[in-house]
Amino acid sequence: MKRINDTTFWDERHGKIFSKKGGWKIGQGVFNHGYSMMEDLVGKASYMQVMVLNATGHFPDRRIADWLESIYICLSYPDSRIWCNQIGALNGETQASVVAATSAGNLAMDSHAYGARTLIDGMSFIQLALKNFKQGLSVEEIVKSASQKLGTKPVITGYARPIAKGDERIDALEQVAEKLGFPIGEHLNLAYKIEQYLCQKYNENMNFSGYVSAFMSDQGFTAEESYRICSTLVSSGVTACYADSYERVSSSFLPLRCDDIAYEGKPERPVPEK
Repeated sequence: MKRINDTTFWDERHGKIFSKKGGWKIGQGVFNHGYSMMEDLVGKASYMQVMVLNATGHFPDRRIADWLESIYICLSYPDSRIWCNQIGALNGETQASVVAATSAGNLAMDSHAYGARTLIDGMSFIQLALKNFKQGLSVEEIVKSASQKLGTKPVITGYARPIAKGDERIDALEQVAEKLGFPIGEHLNLAYKIEQYLCQKYNENMNFSGYVSAFMSDQGFTAEESYRICSTLVSSGVTACYADSYERVSSSFLPLRCDDIAYEGKPERPVPEK
């Protein structure tokens, strides 16, 4: 039994970096999970394939990498009304650096309500739902057991959309999946059944997160792996809004009037003279 003050574990790592990923061996090359990055990957693999390799340790085939690239495009809206993009635009307004702007906007995506983090809840739901469905639970029972009530409607990550009904991105991703030859897997098939039930009973549809959660579950990705792969999902859209605002007249992005501010502090009072 080790002593309480035994520091062997940390002593062995003092001044050393341990990695299961790889690294740069000076004079030999750069290695990534057994691949030579300059010889095996540069010019031969897509950036998305390398991104998945870095995030998961597994090198995906080009087909899944191309599909993943399409979800990045789906989250690249150059619309500064979107939360994370608005941060990019505000940074452009103040002439901040594009790196600071894009990083801040991307960080704003790290939310349980929208963005990449929703895949953790979404994939956990659909994977458990499929397990329960195979054990005999109906779609209605799955929805009731998994949802939280918000007014009269059930709330499940991956279903419903706060601003608009439906999700135009799903149609685009379905076309990409069909073109690349992906069949509809078990998780996605169940996701469609759940959507049908929610649409008939509550007039709610599956959203982007619900579709991606089911699709990536069918491809064998874990929730944590998917979250890592999608960690910079909105960056391109943030950069676009930054560039648009950066090139405009200073202080022209969403300027405020004094009467736009609802002051609730102490009333006006005289300032004493000297």
